[in-house]
Amino acid sequence: MKPKFEKLNDFPSFELSEMIKRSKEYFDFMNKRRTVRTYSHKKIPITIIENAIKTAGTAPSGANMQPWHFAIVIDSDIKRQIRIEAEKEEKEFYNTRASKEWLDALRQFGTDEKKPFLETVPYLIVVFEKKHEVDADGNKIKHYYTKESVGIATGMLISALHNAGVATLTHTPSPMNFLSKILNRPDNEKPYLIVVAGFPDENTKVPKINRKKLSEIATFY
Repeated sequence: MKPKFEKLNDFPSFELSEMIKRSKEYFDFMNKRRTVRTYSHKKIPITIIENAIKTAGTAPSGANMQPWHFAIVIDSDIKRQIRIEAEKEEKEFYNTRASKEWLDALRQFGTDEKKPFLETVPYLIVVFEKKHEVDADGNKIKHYYTKESVGIATGMLISALHNAGVATLTHTPSPMNFLSKILNRPDNEKPYLIVVAGFPDENTKVPKINRKKLSEIATFY
């Protein structure tokens, strides 16, 4: 099949000084993003979530297969089911699965198996990784670089939510197979993580942390 191309239109173009300014402003804004574990019950318009997911859907992906699916959980009963199952797995993690070294690393965050935020937030966005597609005839269409692609899309989702003023937390109970069952997702989708999305509770506190300096995370050749 001969590839089809179209002219690149509407690509943003700025003066160099404006580019530098915008890059610094975006860093300053994203540097204020924090993982939040206590949420209010305040509602968020669904349009904000829809726009953030559409933004995530613009992420690059292997062979443009777009191997992701976002399940948006609003129903309180389903959120309750997810919390119950997640806390079962988390209890096992903290009591038997996690190494002492891992638990020591987590201690600064004060986390445990209790995950009330899974119920209090207005939205749980469960991200699924699609290993393959199934066409109308039942044939499998292989996807490529699925983990990398879904990871990029998830990062863009978190950035888009922060840009709209929505706080987030990434939650990865292990194993996560219960999510597929609760949400009745097809076999070609594998749970990737849960993005918890809402407004912080007015009394929210976050751990005192330091982010690594540029010289610690980048090498220029």
